[in-house]
Amino acid sequence: MDARSIISALRDGRPPSREELAWFARGLADGSVSDSQAGAFAMCVLLKGLCDEGRVGLTLAMRDSGARLDWDLDGPVLDKHSTGGIGDCVSLVLAPALAACGAYVPMISGRGLGHTGGTLDKLEAIPGLRTDVGEEKLRRLVAENGCAIVGASARIAPADRRLYAVRDVTGTVESLDLITASILSKKLAAGLSGLVLDVKTGSGAFMKSVEDARRLAAALTGTARGAGCPAEALVSDMNQPLAPAVGNALEVAAAMRVLTGSGGGALRDLSVELGAMALCGAGLADGPEKGRAAIGEVIADGTAAECFGRMVAALGGPTRFVQDWARFLPEATVIREMPAPRDGYVAAIDGTEMGLAVIGLGGGRQVERDLIDPSVGLSDVLPLGTHVTRGQPLLRIHAARVGQADRAEAQLGAAIRIDQTPPELPPLVHERMR
Repeated sequence: MDARSIISALRDGRPPSREELAWFARGLADGSVSDSQAGAFAMCVLLKGLCDEGRVGLTLAMRDSGARLDWDLDGPVLDKHSTGGIGDCVSLVLAPALAACGAYVPMISGRGLGHTGGTLDKLEAIPGLRTDVGEEKLRRLVAENGCAIVGASARIAPADRRLYAVRDVTGTVESLDLITASILSKKLAAGLSGLVLDVKTGSGAFMKSVEDARRLAAALTGTARGAGCPAEALVSDMNQPLAPAVGNALEVAAAMRVLTGSGGGALRDLSVELGAMALCGAGLADGPEKGRAAIGEVIADGTAAECFGRMVAALGGPTRFVQDWARFLPEATVIREMPAPRDGYVAAIDGTEMGLAVIGLGGGRQVERDLIDPSVGLSDVLPLGTHVTRGQPLLRIHAARVGQADRAEAQLGAAIRIDQTPPELPPLVHERMR
């Protein structure tokens, strides 16, 4: 086999065999496939597409290009993946809640991508906490604490890491086949016995339409099952922030309010729905209602918060973080209310612009090497449908400097629409897909 013949065949409409895809993935991992060949392959996949079998083959090939974890535990090994949004800190609630219900959760997560936040960046807003751990420490953390939210080691799916970087500079990020294989290769390398997927749709999501989100959810669940991992998906709404906060430390605070019983709303509701789906799929709950009740109970009685606290301490964070989390999280030096320009209803929120405003504050990356200010962002964001009077705060801006707050306010003024009539509110969950 050679890269040129595989690319030529794909260009001419013949999907590669599993053996050819395995060869190409090994070449991506060891460098024998060049950057130009990787880019040509990605472009051919984008333009010609892979059949269902080819998508499974590429996923398995990239999964098997590096290390694979296996587990000897007394419960199912579960995980969740979200396709990205704003104010989406479900992982911080769901991982410890599933662990408190008897599952084991080795959650290999990522950093911010585009206008969306990253789970690792959020966790690292906690002083001292580090998410770059080796495989042995990950195994120990999961066995002892029930859950660990960490970054992928260089040994996990190295072919995906290489192809992902090439996709970013060759205009091939949007390929459904490459998105699916990229997400699942890393998740399946973690040795899961079950996976739930949260596919976002709306103004703050990558998939703006419900139909596009449905197509991605079908590709993800079908490919995961084809690769031997039971998977289910929700298509959930991202036409407004999931939590009333956007920004790393502010989203940790929102998650802690849910875990400690002082917060609820869409963040808690979606965490419960995804948790119930995971528990039912793993046989830890007999039906959705019992699954929801189980997740709700471990949140209400503090068991999930205890699991989160043990994980934080094991990753180097404060040992009493759960008991005094507000004292540990960093605060911005400038906090400003953004007033409503007129009476009316919050009718629309441009989530992408809101996410970009947080990046402009320093809460995300313009380029990979940028440092993040964990304290900046937005809080107290009013949800869609709220009636406001002129001058009432729509949200609070947290910034390092006055000039940054000024620019964010100007950008956010165009991102929030106030109408005289109340909007039709979208459902939190558009569809469940199995």
